[in-house]
Amino acid sequence: MFERWFELSRRGATVGGEIRGGLTTFMVMAYIIFVNPAILSFAGIPPLQGQGPSFAATQAATCLVAGAMSIAMGLATNYPLAIASGMGINAVVAFQLVAALKLPWTAAMGVVLLEGLAITVLVLTGFREAIMHAIPVALKRAIGVGIGLFILFIGLGAAGIVKPGPPGVPVTLGDLTAAPVAVAIVGLLLTLWLTARQFTGALLVGILVSTALAIAVNASTGGRAFPLPGQAVWPTALVAQPDFSSLGAGFDFSVFARLGLITALVTIFALMLSDFFDTMGTVIGIGGEAGWLTRDGRLPRLNRVLLVDSLGAVAGGAAGARTGLASVVTGAGFLLALFFAPLAGVVPAQATAPALIVVGYLMSRLVREIPFGGFEEGFPALLTLTMMAFTYSITNGIGAGFVSYCFIKLVRGRGREVAPMMYAAALAFVIYFALPLIQRLLVG
Repeated sequence: MFERWFELSRRGATVGGEIRGGLTTFMVMAYIIFVNPAILSFAGIPPLQGQGPSFAATQAATCLVAGAMSIAMGLATNYPLAIASGMGINAVVAFQLVAALKLPWTAAMGVVLLEGLAITVLVLTGFREAIMHAIPVALKRAIGVGIGLFILFIGLGAAGIVKPGPPGVPVTLGDLTAAPVAVAIVGLLLTLWLTARQFTGALLVGILVSTALAIAVNASTGGRAFPLPGQAVWPTALVAQPDFSSLGAGFDFSVFARLGLITALVTIFALMLSDFFDTMGTVIGIGGEAGWLTRDGRLPRLNRVLLVDSLGAVAGGAAGARTGLASVVTGAGFLLALFFAPLAGVVPAQATAPALIVVGYLMSRLVREIPFGGFEEGFPALLTLTMMAFTYSITNGIGAGFVSYCFIKLVRGRGREVAPMMYAAALAFVIYFALPLIQRLLVG
């Protein structure tokens, strides 16, 4: 059955390899089971607690959606791509829509629902796919490398190897002697050794061993090394009843009445653009590294991927995943986590950081195919890949690359070489970057 549905032999895949890849993806993404609810419920922020949904209800919704949609992605596209809550959008929902604009959390979720519906319309009309096909190959490669650098930077930060610096220094070296950082370094060295020896399942083994080490270190320090509740400690209860009380609460479209039509539309547009290009960039980046793109940089069955709207399972691909079976395994992991959330939350960020660092390197190897020698393509490509990591946003990097590419082509008198869709996307990004000014003018 697996062979017929997922074409394992044609893809050079095995059931065992797909299971390992799917489990690796789940382990790397499992942190979201606790981080997403913590952000949306304002955990640890007393002045804002009570303004968001409950932690337990958000946790159940996070697992349910990630599980169901990852399985749908695997079955519909046969790509090892998984879906989970957007870690940038959830912060925008919590701190911009709820905390700053004073929207009830149900209305904030209604904004997310509306921007998702808008993107679905763009996919069904072929507009989103047309934009992806209009992107020059050099920028597509830069997007892939940029996401690799972004993932590597996230991994270094999660490990504690780098940290925010003093005033005037954006980032500096972390305390490599601190217990959590030491756990991450040991895990990284183990993962590098296994990868260098071409050990199958290196990333997954690295995560599991690092987690066991973190539990031991945390126990020896009386819980001071990893103070976040539930992490690096063996849970007192393995099974927990999921709380589905928040399901359906997002069908709240009162944002127009609360903010006014213009402000509501600007807010929805900002979220939509970020969501639109984050997923697009991830698909291009993973497709390039995995070798799924055609010679002209196109992804077969792209319309199906965009319709399900993915967050790529890059770690699973690095661990050997080649088909949608890996996504089904990842999705099954999230559905099981509905009932075993305490166990899934044991894995600390320092244990998954080594996998992110290695995956970041693997995706960055595409840099050799970017034509940096030519200013028209080289500079926009460099701006794309650096802005992603430095601003912590895939969307910002893509926007900087699109706008600079179109501008350079125009001033060099070669504007006709740029596809109309690229100009449309660049114009949308100009508006996106000007949104703070637009919002100030609207408020004023």
